[in-house]
Amino acid sequence: MRVLRRALLALCLIPALLVLCLRWFDPWVTSFMLRDLTLALLEGREDHAFRYRWADWEKISPHAKLAVVASEDQKFPRHFGFDLDAIAQVWRGNRDSGRLRGASTISQQLAKNLFLWPGRSYLRKGLEAYLTILIEALLPKRRILEVYLNVVQFGDGVFGIRAASETYFGKPPAKLSAREAALLAAVLPNPERYRAAPRPSPHVQARQAWILRQMTRLGGSTYLARL
Repeated sequence: MRVLRRALLALCLIPALLVLCLRWFDPWVTSFMLRDLTLALLEGREDHAFRYRWADWEKISPHAKLAVVASEDQKFPRHFGFDLDAIAQVWRGNRDSGRLRGASTISQQLAKNLFLWPGRSYLRKGLEAYLTILIEALLPKRRILEVYLNVVQFGDGVFGIRAASETYFGKPPAKLSAREAALLAAVLPNPERYRAAPRPSPHVQARQAWILRQMTRLGGSTYLARL
């Protein structure tokens, strides 16, 4: 019984230590990156290009920061990791349809990208919830958004805002325009299906236009100053 208690304690403390390290150290790999590399290896895609380069907060365009928040989680500065209104709506939809759908905030998506796997199950959502609590408790909001922007997938083998900006627009992330940032944010719901360049689909372009409207509504630098 003592061994079991120690094992459970370790399972709780190790993730907390890993999250705490993110206050000062940039992650060099994530579970989603390892999945991408593993799938490419198993499928024999020898030409698979993996791109991941870190960009500090000051070297990321404010447009990129605002676009991701406008697209993914407009309540980000105010919530504690969970959007309770969205969760309630999704819960009612899941109950009525019998399907498990998500209502993920940026903090939840960061937990998933760093440590977990894609797909939907109650097990993964439970682990995600615990990791989200740790992320919100141990990291400031600005650091959460900085890490998310740097590790989220923007395309096949393209991870982080710097790799995406250089790959699709040939420029550093500090130089991204509002339209370019909105286009990158538009692919985040499914970066393996949607593409930002060279020919974004009508769906991606429509989502880009919606994100630009939301960025204007949120108020730009005034909104980011809350972080």
